[in-house]
Amino acid sequence: MSGTEHSLTSTEYIKHHLTNMTYGQLPDGSWGFAENAEQAKTMGFWAINVDTMGWSLFLGIVFFIMFRSAAKKASPTAIPSGLLNVVETAIEFVENNVKSMFPYHNRMIAPMALTILVWVFFMNFMDLFAVDLIPGIAQQIGGAMGYEPHSVFFKIVPSTDPNITMGMALFVFGLVIYFSLTQKGILGFAKELCLHPFSSKNFIIQALFIPANFVLEFVNLIAKPISLGLRLFGNMYAGEIIFILVAIMFGAGYLFSLAAGGIQIVWALFHIVIISLQAFIFMVLTIVYLSMAFQNADEH
Repeated sequence: MSGTEHSLTSTEYIKHHLTNMTYGQLPDGSWGFAENAEQAKTMGFWAINVDTMGWSLFLGIVFFIMFRSAAKKASPTAIPSGLLNVVETAIEFVENNVKSMFPYHNRMIAPMALTILVWVFFMNFMDLFAVDLIPGIAQQIGGAMGYEPHSVFFKIVPSTDPNITMGMALFVFGLVIYFSLTQKGILGFAKELCLHPFSSKNFIIQALFIPANFVLEFVNLIAKPISLGLRLFGNMYAGEIIFILVAIMFGAGYLFSLAAGGIQIVWALFHIVIISLQAFIFMVLTIVYLSMAFQNADEH
């Protein structure tokens, strides 16, 4: 643990590292940063997690600059190497997945899938930084500005914030609804929700099936964004907690520090697989959900 954390108990240390830097309206009516998690909860809907927004935007800009730089260097005659080789591999990987899972024509799907894969991976990758490194720097800066170090919260993994993961999931859900309506029409989309999975050639029996069909299909529809966002959040949040628990072991004596070092290396290597897999799963499910939105009744 960093020097500023020594006076904190293990429970306080964990809570501190799991609390976002939140800006919003304080109890006295003024606007400022929350000094604890309880105060952040009372700020209401218009509060913003500054660290989450800052890092997600920063990583999005890094993604844009990297791929734009590679695109400027790309040439039909040049042999790709370095960054260009990595970028072309990522593009080819996404293109192959889109072709295999999205048998329709839409110029937006592949670029969006690429953005999701790389952006989510970048956000997940921040979990591999030492848990006290960047937050400790933020505390030093906050202390120099007159803030109590323990009241400076700074999370650097945007995907451990449900606001980010659910926000992306709801955006995907909005696209699913949009394409379902534009590709199938209002009547076609309504039929999809009301005439499946139970159906009958008898008009009266089919009419009786409509309420049950609608409930089942509506639940299935709503479950898509919820599962999409919570899956990414849950896996990354659990991974962050393990890193925090390992960090606590470093302050429990030499024997625990030695064990923590080994655990940290093993978990970090395993976590590389997790962060990559979660980015891939989010991309794949997005493609699959959008492909289902393009399907008509005859393809079900």
